[in-house]
Amino acid sequence: MRYPNSASGIQPLVLGVLGVRVRHMNTDRFKGKSILITGGAGGLGSQIARSVVAQGGKVGILDTNESAIATLVSELNSVGNVAAGEIVDVRDAKSVDTAINSLAKSLGSIDVLIAAAGGSLGTPRDLDDISEADFDLVMDVNVKGTFNCARSVIPHMKKSGGGSIVTFSSIGGRSASPVTGVPYATAKAAILGLTRRLAKEVGEFNIRVNAIAPGLFLTDRLEGMFNEMSKSDQSEVISAIPLGRMPKLKECVDPVLFLASDESSYITGTVLDVNGGRLMPN
Repeated sequence: MRYPNSASGIQPLVLGVLGVRVRHMNTDRFKGKSILITGGAGGLGSQIARSVVAQGGKVGILDTNESAIATLVSELNSVGNVAAGEIVDVRDAKSVDTAINSLAKSLGSIDVLIAAAGGSLGTPRDLDDISEADFDLVMDVNVKGTFNCARSVIPHMKKSGGGSIVTFSSIGGRSASPVTGVPYATAKAAILGLTRRLAKEVGEFNIRVNAIAPGLFLTDRLEGMFNEMSKSDQSEVISAIPLGRMPKLKECVDPVLFLASDESSYITGTVLDVNGGRLMPN
């Protein structure tokens, strides 16, 4: 099912989850650009979408949650003709192609892909509890899903003269994490190889591909996982962060938008660590 954008008068955008009132045209950082966000109706994806719209762009929301897509698209379109959505399972390449082609027609172009769909997806952390199905699910959504979406948007970006793809790795794919298990670590490490190879292959078309590797950002899902940890494990997580605190969600959103924007126009094939200093690669 498709959730189209619908024109209306320009109104102040109310970001209800933050209690912040932001006017649509407070900046034109993404003016004239259309940004697709997979996992776009989730906690992080929806905040990225709100920030893009607040900075002058249009968004295409790709997610599996029909009601969440409808709610978010309706909210975003309160400021004008700025959002459309598609229900899609990113593991299904044909469905991805159909959804992305539809959004390209609705939005007029595809300039940026933010591939945020993924995560540990409720699978167990401990090795003895992980099934083959758990492993396949995490690998397929994170790695195959990112590949399917990137491959689908690249022809659109070639037509428009370039673009930016932002993939989601994790500190858990860069070092051993006390929070997530083997499937997640494997998938997020694989995203780094996928990102670098894509960047090398599509650079000649002025398409940049970069990864962001967040630390532990407490979205609703991750907060639940964190709260299930013992107090000693929680203290270990905090004490390992030189900045000595958990991050705000905005502190993940802003680096993503940097990689999506023209501000990073000469950056490709890299990974941006956003973890408060917990991991400092050589």
